[in-house]
Amino acid sequence: MGTINALKNGTLYLDWRFRGKRCKEYVKLKDSPANRKTLTKILERIEAEITLGTFNYAEYFPNSKRAAEFARDLERVDVVQSGLPCFRDFGESWFSQMKVEWRDSYTDTVRSTLDKYLLPEFGERPLTAITKDDLLDFRADIASRKGRKGKTLSPERINHIMTPLRMILNEAAQRYSFTSPYQGIKSLKVPKTDVQPFTLIEVKQILDTVRADFKPYYTTRFFTGMRTGEVDGLQWKYVNFDRREIHVAENWVNGSLGETKTEGSNRIIHMSEIVYDALKEQEKASGDEQFVFCNSKGSPLNHNNVTKRVWYPLLRLLGLAKRRPYQTRHTAATLWLAAGENPEWIARQMGHTTTEMLFRVYSRYVPNLTRRDGSAFEALLDQTMSSNPPADSEGDAS
Repeated sequence: MGTINALKNGTLYLDWRFRGKRCKEYVKLKDSPANRKTLTKILERIEAEITLGTFNYAEYFPNSKRAAEFARDLERVDVVQSGLPCFRDFGESWFSQMKVEWRDSYTDTVRSTLDKYLLPEFGERPLTAITKDDLLDFRADIASRKGRKGKTLSPERINHIMTPLRMILNEAAQRYSFTSPYQGIKSLKVPKTDVQPFTLIEVKQILDTVRADFKPYYTTRFFTGMRTGEVDGLQWKYVNFDRREIHVAENWVNGSLGETKTEGSNRIIHMSEIVYDALKEQEKASGDEQFVFCNSKGSPLNHNNVTKRVWYPLLRLLGLAKRRPYQTRHTAATLWLAAGENPEWIARQMGHTTTEMLFRVYSRYVPNLTRRDGSAFEALLDQTMSSNPPADSEGDAS
């Protein structure tokens, strides 16, 4: 249902949606009960005609830019009638064809994006009637929407919503030989990853203070770099004490087991001595269960409850800054780097396919390894060039 609203100058305007677009039309009527009643009747008539499929924008607002825009859309309807599908039909076909290539978690993400954002906005529109302006308007619209906590979507989330839209339009353009309206639209700039690792001293404080039944859990998190879903979904069948290895093969997300986040996330993690001891201790508590870290019923831990009832209270008790449990993963990476471990080995432990992300995200936390002031080269020269040359094996020629 549309609304009748007033500007600061006291004049009224109509606000409603038509063909997936938000429409605003401003009138010169002053805000009064009588004028609101008049506009309400007009708006009701408009919405009735939209339902019947007989609404003609230009008949109500002939001088509006929207009228000209919707007129162009109508001119392109013949394209759909001649065999080119609308966005909904092509999008659904594309989804069915592509999901065989995706992991289950990504398939669910794309499905949710289609249902919540893309189909309501573009579903019934002809593919060739979607313009670059439409895409930019849509992006601006979702960027202004507020979620359940009153916050707007992050640039990263907006980019994730726009990605299937770009893929669908580019694929349709290639198949049906038209220019994709997505050309020239760049992804929003995403702020750097929020990395706030704990120091080794802080880690020791946490592990010395945390409840005894959660010490193995946080020890494993701090010294393996596992993601929350990975450690919560860890099962005893993937723990090999003889080889001192943890196989990260499944992920616990939204109450069910699934594939790991990416193909590279399916990996083998080396079990350090402290992790080995922690898991041996945990084996006494849950060794007969399926999951390594579980509740009294044998089900995986509810990470939201653990975070609220154990993690955050513990940080407050120790006077440490409030940080998400995910920072345990960042802590593992920075501690490994600071210890001088091979970056390629660290990347494999983290589930990264290359070391690029490792250095881009974490290098500033290990300045001794990444300093760029030339001191390392100076040290090499000093060590090599100042050393005494080897003695002449043939003695003094004189």
